[in-house]
Amino acid sequence: MGGVGAICTERERQISEEGWTPEHDDEHSTGEMAAAASCYALHSLTFTGDVAAYRSAPPPENWPWDAEWWKPKNPQRDLVRAGALIAAEIDRVDRDRARRYAEVDQGPSRHIGFNHFG
Repeated sequence: MGGVGAICTERERQISEEGWTPEHDDEHSTGEMAAAASCYALHSLTFTGDVAAYRSAPPPENWPWDAEWWKPKNPQRDLVRAGALIAAEIDRVDRDRARRYAEVDQGPSRHIGFNHFG
């Protein structure tokens, strides 16, 4: 399985096993999933061959959640997790954008050139 397939499989696992549904993800509206993805991706660069040290590293300062949720495994696995978190964030942004456009299309603001949704 290649990288894209591994990311898709991980995202499906996050939803089915962890319960991180789109509705749950929508609660993280301030970039937490993107921040978490960056933490896992950057942490993968720190691997020196010492698995125990890699796994026991404390969460980075910009880790968005409680330390108990920081669970590095190995560089490849953490890159897959980062990719799945980015995919979840993209989907969340897409849903949010669709909702905002629907609100604009249904409200009076559509008549005044309301255009701050990129």
